[in-house]
Amino acid sequence: MEIVVRKTDLQRELSLLQNIVERKITIPVLANVLVEADSDTMRMMATDLDMSLRTQCPASVSKGGTLTLPAKKLFELVRELPDTDVRIETDRSGVKIAADRFESRMSTQSPDDYPQLPTLGEGAPAAEVLPAAGLRQMIAKTGFAITGEDTRYFLNGALLVLTNTQMSLVATDGHRLAFVTAPREVPKGHGAEGETKILLPKKTLMELNRVLGDGTSDILLRRGENHLFFELGTRQLASRVIDGQFPAYDRVIPKNNDKKIDFERERFARAVKRVALLSSERSRAVKFQIDKGQVDVVSSNPDLGDAKETLLVDYDGPSMQLCFNAQYVSEFLSAVETEQVVLEFRDETSQAVMKPVAPEGYDYLYVIMPMRA
Repeated sequence: MEIVVRKTDLQRELSLLQNIVERKITIPVLANVLVEADSDTMRMMATDLDMSLRTQCPASVSKGGTLTLPAKKLFELVRELPDTDVRIETDRSGVKIAADRFESRMSTQSPDDYPQLPTLGEGAPAAEVLPAAGLRQMIAKTGFAITGEDTRYFLNGALLVLTNTQMSLVATDGHRLAFVTAPREVPKGHGAEGETKILLPKKTLMELNRVLGDGTSDILLRRGENHLFFELGTRQLASRVIDGQFPAYDRVIPKNNDKKIDFERERFARAVKRVALLSSERSRAVKFQIDKGQVDVVSSNPDLGDAKETLLVDYDGPSMQLCFNAQYVSEFLSAVETEQVVLEFRDETSQAVMKPVAPEGYDYLYVIMPMRA
């Protein structure tokens, strides 16, 4: 192999492959990126066996071929190179990577040992077309609510629900639920009749968000026999399908919360963050002591002390005390973009709902379970 590629192009694509490559591996070749070159293109691939990413960049190819290189070290090396052309050549002693007056050699493993990446078989259904900007917003508003518990594998992802007029994404860890819906226009000949539900693994969702970047193009979603395929331009992210039944999320959303309080989002977020500094590190519990015209945000810790901040609000209902995990509240407030948010509740033991006031272009709600005070 003998190729020349722009450093900025190579660094950009290699950065997307880094999180695909597992740090704790049992198959050494999986720490490598697979590189193929022919004509005027350099293609790169990485996989952890559950997920894979194919990407490419333009290159001047004098001699084509296939090789593997350590993904992390290659990226670190390219990142530190001067902003010029990078030369990659193979010889009997390994792979030479050079730029300007810098030259290095890296060891390689046989590309024959690299696992075969999943591909779409014949007869795959038509692609679903998803707006990249809308999907990126939805991931930002739900991704933080996905659990990290391996024992509940069906919660280790988010549920994507598609119809021909809208798309929804819902995530829950059993203590809170984030649900967002955005409009969707389906080009003629794309999309399935009725409702399509797809469970997306957490890692896939996070990597999909990275691949989306700041792009505004549509993304194509295709479903194979065992994998999902997301295509955005010259990049393709493939993910193994999760087998499992996502919880009936619509049953969790309360329908009869009869009390509500509007908050200025930034003021509310700062108060919760300050008060939470003296909350229990284990529970992160923060109390909302609600009275006419005000809400006291309170925390206490036997080892550190206590804190309180008063927020003036428009509320004329009965006094009560709600207790929530401060991190859960803060993550929602960080994801919301509107100036005002509303807290809807019924009593001290039922699920509460937080929403943006006058959302722009999407419907977003956040269900949060109260804690014992």
